[in-house]
Amino acid sequence: MEAKLEVGILGFGTVGSGVIHILEEHAEKISQMTGYQVSVKTVLVRDLEKNRRYETKGFSLTTEPSDILNDPAIAVVVEVMGSIEPAREYVLQALKAGKHVVTANKDLIALHGDELIAVAQANQCDLFYEASVAGGIPILRTIVNGLASDKIQKVMGIVNGTTNFMLTKMKTEKRSYESVLKEAQDLGFAESDPTNDVDGIDAARKMVILTRLSFGMNVDLADVDTVGIRGIAPRDMEVAEQLKYVIKLVGTAEEKNGSVAVSVGPVLLPKYHPMAGVNNENNAVFVTGAAAGETMYYGPGAGELPTATSVVSDIITVAKNSKLGTNGNAFNSYKHDTKQTVPEEIFSKYYLRIVMDDKTGTFLKLTQIFAEAGVGFDKILQEPLDEYTATVVVVTHVTSKAQLEQAIEKVKLEPQMQVEAKYQVVEG
Repeated sequence: MEAKLEVGILGFGTVGSGVIHILEEHAEKISQMTGYQVSVKTVLVRDLEKNRRYETKGFSLTTEPSDILNDPAIAVVVEVMGSIEPAREYVLQALKAGKHVVTANKDLIALHGDELIAVAQANQCDLFYEASVAGGIPILRTIVNGLASDKIQKVMGIVNGTTNFMLTKMKTEKRSYESVLKEAQDLGFAESDPTNDVDGIDAARKMVILTRLSFGMNVDLADVDTVGIRGIAPRDMEVAEQLKYVIKLVGTAEEKNGSVAVSVGPVLLPKYHPMAGVNNENNAVFVTGAAAGETMYYGPGAGELPTATSVVSDIITVAKNSKLGTNGNAFNSYKHDTKQTVPEEIFSKYYLRIVMDDKTGTFLKLTQIFAEAGVGFDKILQEPLDEYTATVVVVTHVTSKAQLEQAIEKVKLEPQMQVEAKYQVVEG
């Protein structure tokens, strides 16, 4: 008779429902692959009376976490509650009780990953979190296993579906940020408080996880240079189009001489760049390796079944490890001293939109400020805004972040000019 592997699920929302659905639908394949009959025993819910899409057959519902965390029959705990507390507490309890944990919670892993990984190893438990970044795209396992032999140099990602949906609408329908935000909220892509998405915080947390796995470095969220999409105006979209670029919110982690620079912000991608065509709520991660060169992983970044697929893949890995007796090895054991790249060594082109007084000498003053900082202009567009002011858009030559910041600080001292937008430009 086939051995049983019983699962407890914390949370019965979209992803929790999807996990149950996939475990049922693909039961025969999963048992052939693992040698276990994998089944859900108990699901933690907030409300026992709520109507649900899936019948609760073959498992029980509870409002008591202890019914899962203290049940010796449950070997694997799936955490799909979201938020940080009490999820962190429940995951710690599960690991200390010798249960393997699979989570889709990027906030938890980005902020407390080190602590949880240490507790998992101390208790010979597996802790997997493939679904925490880019939903249905198996990017973490690709980095850890598929690219294990390569030296990753750079990771760029469109890892937030909400902002990508909004930017796609702003570009294709020539609409304002406010208008597309409202639509994203109406469709359920954006929360009523969209701060985490539109200010780049969600993407920054995912980049912390990608940096840890790609470069073995534990970067604090505070060290990720993070800018969101609130400041992007229709004019920026138009100019980008004119210059044959597309604006995307991109997370970047790049290694240079043993240090890493991690950032999230609007980036101008050349139209022919593979990530420029990633639209709506889709995600993509673009990896540059010393040996493999450039590879891109593309797919749905969220949603019930794509995310649940990643969760169930992790459950299958736990089951295989249990059969082989190899539980408790870290998902990723690559470690490297964490060192931040200094601004003098971070190089890029930049897009700047500057509003200035439209009078003789002002533009000359601007060019002098940038020349003194050693920043050259590759492209310049100037047009009147009204009778007294003009908008100047410049794309710089490749320059260091330190030089650019020096120039911008000087501009801030000039009352007749103001930098309204500053975005990185990927070289074409």
